[in-house]
Amino acid sequence: MRTPLPLVAVTMGDGAGIGPEVVVAALLDEAVLTRCRPVVIGDARRLREAARLLGLGCEIAAVDHPRDAEFTPGRVNVVDLGLLPADLPWGKLSPVAGGAAYTYIERAAELAVAGDVHAICTAPLNKEALHAAGHIYPGHTELLAHLTGTEEVSMMLSTEKVKVIHVTTHIGLIDAVHRIGPGLVERTVRRGHEAMVRAGTPNPVIGVCGINPHAGENGLFGYGEEDEKIVPALETLRAEGVDARGPLPADTAFFLASRGDYDLIVAMYHDQGHGPVKVLGIEAGVNLTVGLPVIRTSVDHGTAFDIAGTGRAEPGSMVEALRQAAGMATVPAAPVA
Repeated sequence: MRTPLPLVAVTMGDGAGIGPEVVVAALLDEAVLTRCRPVVIGDARRLREAARLLGLGCEIAAVDHPRDAEFTPGRVNVVDLGLLPADLPWGKLSPVAGGAAYTYIERAAELAVAGDVHAICTAPLNKEALHAAGHIYPGHTELLAHLTGTEEVSMMLSTEKVKVIHVTTHIGLIDAVHRIGPGLVERTVRRGHEAMVRAGTPNPVIGVCGINPHAGENGLFGYGEEDEKIVPALETLRAEGVDARGPLPADTAFFLASRGDYDLIVAMYHDQGHGPVKVLGIEAGVNLTVGLPVIRTSVDHGTAFDIAGTGRAEPGSMVEALRQAAGMATVPAAPVA
């Protein structure tokens, strides 16, 4: 038995941003083709324009379905949805581009649910453009959960120095504290543990942040939230052999993780996790959604309208996102030919 390279659906993102440029450049990277079989869900004409801007000689080949794609050097396969007008300007907010970005994700989700792709890798969308097109979602994480019928997912950020998974994300701080509870903490740690195992860390050491300063410092800060909302979950997990430690003071947890004491940090709310990650390694960071039918990875940067269409976009984060998508994809074994 052998395992084929995973098929990865690569959504083109907002066509007015840098998504087309980083997608084309990344899919022509030789290292990418040794790890996965990437197929863009997007617009072939926009990708050809991006290749021209970058000075890249390549074939942008339209296919009806990922299974029809051929993978040879210099070829970029795309399920061409043809949604963008030829005169779409670069670097300007567009409801048309926002609506198209939604449709790319919708098609990728359909392919994932059907088992036709083994992972999804997303170029950035613009939330304002998405909303202007009538699709009111905070971001990719919530959108993909809706489209795949997944009740609960977690956002995970991965950099060379630190990895963090979030118990809550795109909600206000007061709402986040109310939502945090033993069940949600336990499920989040489990999803993080599973993701780390799939990524090649068989026995991850997981540091779990507290909610209050100094993790409450034995009742000095807060009203016992750590004991009520976090400790019961950790006791259950440790009894089952999951190495989950805490609650930890968040201001020291990330320092300890950056020097290698922890493989994964569990943040209780958005800024508790995002702030340190963006300091420690956003330039090569990857955003993951765990809990979907397939793994989803993304660049950890935005549409960068200020440089879109100039050929200056850096594809390194997209290359890394594809690498991690390939490494965490679930691909059924196939008989040896």
